[in-house]
Amino acid sequence: MASTLSDQLEDIRCHAEACLYSTGSVLEVRAGISAMANIPLPPSVKYCYIAAETMIIENGVNNNRQETIGSLQRLSTALNILEKYGCNLTSSSRPKYWRTVKHNNPVFRATVDAIQGGRAVLGLYGYSNQQPDGLSFPDEVVEPDIEKVAAVTLEVMSLRMELDMLIKEAHPHPEFFERIIPSLNQKDDFGPISDAVAIPSSLRESQPLYMSLASLSQSSTSAFLPVRTANASTSTSISTRHTDNCTICAIFPVAAHCNSCVQWLCTECDRLYHFSAERANHHRTVVTSSKMRKNHSSSLPSWHCTYCNRVNSNQDILCETCERPRLASSGSAKDEFPQPSTITEWQCKSCTVVNAGSSILCEVCERPRLATKPPATPTRPPTPNRPSAPVLGMPGDPDSQWVCQFCTYVNYTPASVCEMCDLPRPEPAKMRVKLHPPSQVRRVPVLSVKPKDPPMEDPDLRRQKRIREEGLKLIQLIRDGEKKGVSPEEVYTGMRVSGYGNILPCDWLKAELPHLLDQICATATSSRAALLKAGQNQNGSGTAEDTGVEEEQPRGGGVTLSRAEAKLAWLSAGGDTERAARQALRDRHAKVKELCSLGFTDEARCQEVLRQSEGEVRGALSLLQRPLMEPFHQRMWSDQPEPPIDINHPDKQHVCRRLLAVYDLPSWGRCELALSLLQERTAPYSLDDVVQAVRESHDRDFIRRVLAKECPICLSDFPHSKMQSLTSCQCSVCCGCFQQHFTIAVRDKHIRDMVCPVCWEPDINDPEHLNSYFSTLDIQLRECLEPEVYELFHKKLTEQALIKDPKFLWCSHCSYGFIYDGDQLKVTCFQCRNSFCAQCKKPWESQHGGVSCERYQSWKRQNDPEYQRQGLAGYLRDNGITCPNCRFQYALSKGGCMHFSCSQCRYQFCSGCNNPFHTTCAVIHCSVTGLHAHHPRDCLFYLRDWEPGRLQALLQNKSVEFNTDTPPGTQAGLCGVIEQKDEGGQQMDSACGAQTQPGHAGLCEKHYREYLVSLINGHSIDPAPLFNANELVLACRRYQVDDARGEMEDDMTYYTRILEKLIDEVPLGDKVPRKK
Repeated sequence: MASTLSDQLEDIRCHAEACLYSTGSVLEVRAGISAMANIPLPPSVKYCYIAAETMIIENGVNNNRQETIGSLQRLSTALNILEKYGCNLTSSSRPKYWRTVKHNNPVFRATVDAIQGGRAVLGLYGYSNQQPDGLSFPDEVVEPDIEKVAAVTLEVMSLRMELDMLIKEAHPHPEFFERIIPSLNQKDDFGPISDAVAIPSSLRESQPLYMSLASLSQSSTSAFLPVRTANASTSTSISTRHTDNCTICAIFPVAAHCNSCVQWLCTECDRLYHFSAERANHHRTVVTSSKMRKNHSSSLPSWHCTYCNRVNSNQDILCETCERPRLASSGSAKDEFPQPSTITEWQCKSCTVVNAGSSILCEVCERPRLATKPPATPTRPPTPNRPSAPVLGMPGDPDSQWVCQFCTYVNYTPASVCEMCDLPRPEPAKMRVKLHPPSQVRRVPVLSVKPKDPPMEDPDLRRQKRIREEGLKLIQLIRDGEKKGVSPEEVYTGMRVSGYGNILPCDWLKAELPHLLDQICATATSSRAALLKAGQNQNGSGTAEDTGVEEEQPRGGGVTLSRAEAKLAWLSAGGDTERAARQALRDRHAKVKELCSLGFTDEARCQEVLRQSEGEVRGALSLLQRPLMEPFHQRMWSDQPEPPIDINHPDKQHVCRRLLAVYDLPSWGRCELALSLLQERTAPYSLDDVVQAVRESHDRDFIRRVLAKECPICLSDFPHSKMQSLTSCQCSVCCGCFQQHFTIAVRDKHIRDMVCPVCWEPDINDPEHLNSYFSTLDIQLRECLEPEVYELFHKKLTEQALIKDPKFLWCSHCSYGFIYDGDQLKVTCFQCRNSFCAQCKKPWESQHGGVSCERYQSWKRQNDPEYQRQGLAGYLRDNGITCPNCRFQYALSKGGCMHFSCSQCRYQFCSGCNNPFHTTCAVIHCSVTGLHAHHPRDCLFYLRDWEPGRLQALLQNKSVEFNTDTPPGTQAGLCGVIEQKDEGGQQMDSACGAQTQPGHAGLCEKHYREYLVSLINGHSIDPAPLFNANELVLACRRYQVDDARGEMEDDMTYYTRILEKLIDEVPLGDKVPRKK
């Protein structure tokens, strides 16, 4: 259900937004707003742009219901002002000062700035730039985002309508607001707010300019018949029953019922709708609310006209004197319908902001009031009907008159501003009051005395009245024309031509102007033909001097004007068709001369294209140039390739134009530079290389260096575009050497040998660096290697990735690697079909079945004669070197050089502690350069320098047993431990062959130390307690342990303290092989 309501809301929103920013129908916009307000969704879901729920909570939460309703009314008023700002931005005729909102505006301070979240809505409109005196659009914003402003304005309108319905207790779903504001559930003693609550004039008269109800005053009555009230629960038509709200605005309560047009209207809608002359004589009946009918019977004796102050009977809808509609009642129902006796506000015709009555300029756009009726102040009573006898201060008294020096309109003493231009009376001179005899002066007319005949009307006053009426009529006609897309010039000219009859200028323009424009075109054509005929007669009879015809005669055939040209000439001629025809011919002749000056000498063709472009020279020029560009378009869109550029072409500018068009060089100078480089005899540059270099720089020496870079491998010169480099270094080699190097590396070498052929960077022992390096190298090799070589490269990359898998195993028989997913110890190789143990990697024997690897090794040492004969050499072989990267095992000893390179993955590490060897060190404060590793203190790298007796003492301290006797059956005098040796540039595995020493268990001293260190590492014994003073201080400095000596600290205390500190802060090696 929520999804359906959301879809419905989105459809209504999109339609209303489109109507809003495209100046659609007011009824459609209001219907969309009413439909949005009636959808049963909470404010947090219904409003996407404005924080409606937050604004209601921050501005509407109070202690009781009465205060909450007052807060919501203030919020509704502020939303009304925000709605005006949005409507002004979406209007096609925005005010002059639409970019700024002033804080010193009293309306802004009293409404928008008095609520929470008002400025945030202005920010959504686009007023995001903070100024010292207000808000404004950023300087880089030329036009507001109309679609976004329309969406925000629509939500402001909808929220205001919901608040108004909530205040009147007419909201169809008040539970959403009662959850937000709990005080709405409270019922005070005042009872619910009925539709008889007075609507402030600021809310009634401050509707948006383009959505004002005044725009509906000229529409037909049938346009309002299908409108239904916003709160109607049934489908009954408005015309058949009385509703509580107005049938036009659906917001304010009904104040009158028109029997002629069958409308239930509020006070404001009644005034605006029946303002039209054709509906001014409709008979309306006053309608009171249910509460008013309950509290007051239908006994309203009279009502005062707010314009002329005449007392009329209760049954009259229009004033008997001024024939203006009844706006509100006063008298006994004053408490229920407060009727202001004076007009204290006026609405700006430009920006629709309601201003104070005493202000001359608008507070927002600072424009003057547009000749509206000046407000009545408490010191100036409404102008009554002229009495029959002269009364002091009335129009009949000649001494009470004063003439406005701005518009020459005759005003009277009670007026402080001019009735015509609304400008204040400048420096009023003291009036000389004539003292009349008491019998002749009547300040209050006596009803019993028969009034005298009114005096003759002053001609000047009559003239001024006629000028004012015609001016107001013209302004209204211009405004109506702007709504229909007609310019003021067209309205004024149409009114002059059509006369001041009953037909409106817009209707006349729509019906008669096309025929009139065709008549002007025909007149111009006939005049042109007559002129041509006169020119021919003049050529046959005599010279120009004889006939009096102008020397320059028009050429070509007849002239056919377009309606657009005829319309412009008609407007400039003030509606005179003859003058318009002559003016159109002169304009057409001037345009033809302009086109001829540009090189188009065919006057007939110029006349034709001007007719097609409706008199626009730019459009005519485009039509004339189109055939000239046709060969170029055919060549550009043809499937045939472009002909090559001939740099030896004799026309240098032709070659430069080709370079500029084909290669899109930045300037003409770059084209000349490229051509000069191509024409050098000693530099065999290609065109593409030169163009690419010239596009990047304009320095000739730099371009030459770019075009001649030496390859460090083949020592040949190539342009920079033909050189390739890796991301790990700055070396550059030619494309051929680059391809050859990596082809050999992929086919014959390991994956880790694929580095720069010049500097042999990067150091790919770092796994993270390795992954990033191969990811970029893959892109480069994809373009330069052959397909089969590139596939081999990907295969090696895949194997490199599989090595890191925890389930990857190396066969101990044939060195074949594969993934093993089983859970059994016995594994059979897929390559050689031999079996081995998945845990200890030893060849599989039947005795290993069902027992652990340790028990199997113990049994083998006790029962295998061959193993016993090998002695400690077999032990060292079984506990040989295991690569920490790929876990490949080598049955080799660790003695000799500790730097070991794995033959499977080329990983370089220390065979004693498994720490990597690298050239780029990640250890802080390391000053060692070149290939090196960082070893822990229990690594064989350091302990191999200890004497065997010292190592044995370390084992004895921890009660660890070790061998000293030579095993039976071993070869006497020679060490049989297998180790890796470098013979003839190749790594070979062979026996040690060194001389053994007594008490070393049949091993040489080097391998016996390795055997003792393996026991130390297997039992995790720390060698630090046996460090002497120098070794202890050196170890502290190597591992960055503070070895500062305290004052008055003896040697024993000092060495004991730093030994404890070394053991506590620096642990043993985490990668050193331990006893499992």
